[in-house]
Amino acid sequence: MISSIAQRRDGFDQWIHQINQICGAFDAQTLGAGFSGQIREHQSGALKLSFVDACQARLYRTPAQVAAGEGGKYFAVFQLDGTAGMAQGDNKVLLSAGDITLIDAARPSDFTYSENSRQLSLILPSHLVEQTLRFNQVKCGHRIAATSPLAMLSHRLILDATRQDNLSLQESEATLEAIVSLLRPAISQTDECSDVHERVFRKTLDCIDEHIRSEELCPEWLAREVGMSVRGLYRIFAKKGLVVARYIKNRRLDLCAESLRQSGTEQKLSVLGYSWGFSDSSHFSTAFKTRFGIAPGEYRKKHA
Repeated sequence: MISSIAQRRDGFDQWIHQINQICGAFDAQTLGAGFSGQIREHQSGALKLSFVDACQARLYRTPAQVAAGEGGKYFAVFQLDGTAGMAQGDNKVLLSAGDITLIDAARPSDFTYSENSRQLSLILPSHLVEQTLRFNQVKCGHRIAATSPLAMLSHRLILDATRQDNLSLQESEATLEAIVSLLRPAISQTDECSDVHERVFRKTLDCIDEHIRSEELCPEWLAREVGMSVRGLYRIFAKKGLVVARYIKNRRLDLCAESLRQSGTEQKLSVLGYSWGFSDSSHFSTAFKTRFGIAPGEYRKKHA
């Protein structure tokens, strides 16, 4: 008996150790003598996910684990088999096979596996989710029902992607973008822009995109264009946790990166930066490297 208990404890310790290595900082506890668990990591280009099996276990993140882990991401959790309880904030759901939920890695969460459960946990970078949702508040901790078309399509897409041995970086990035786009109706907090401030914010984002190539685009010009004071403009962006000038710069850089990924030509980088509103090639190169970790030329070679 002592040997079986020790083996079970060793198995649990190994399971939570692998969870922490692959998914980030979590804590866990067994819920009975029937614990079992394993995790398998899968990476292909931009796709980073894991298959998590568990029975009679609780897996959770406290504020301490959140502080110790990496921020800037969400977990899209696909329930493959069995059931699992999940809680984040005030939301508590029971996931059955085929269901999906979205978890914010920057907030505490709690999973309970009373019976045999298998999940696929996909990492979604925050900037991808928030950009796709156009900075609507992200709805986390809700059950996306297996019977909904978007859940069925998302399940099929991510499982098919894991069976591909030779996805290119561009193809894996496109897969991530497609999954976020499929889930958008279910994870966007505001489907209607009834609030006047929200409507103004949406109008401002559209104005930025319309004039993103213009050197004139700056907070002062933008405030005049949408008909408000500069102070008011700063305020509506601050409510979203954004800074106007930084948003404009990052939007330009994201579009530059998209051009580099899609362009098959050796267009001069200074010309590319200028076409997206960067008048100084040195500033463009520095800003690009700060945002993406590598210089524009290296980025283009990486995605060639």
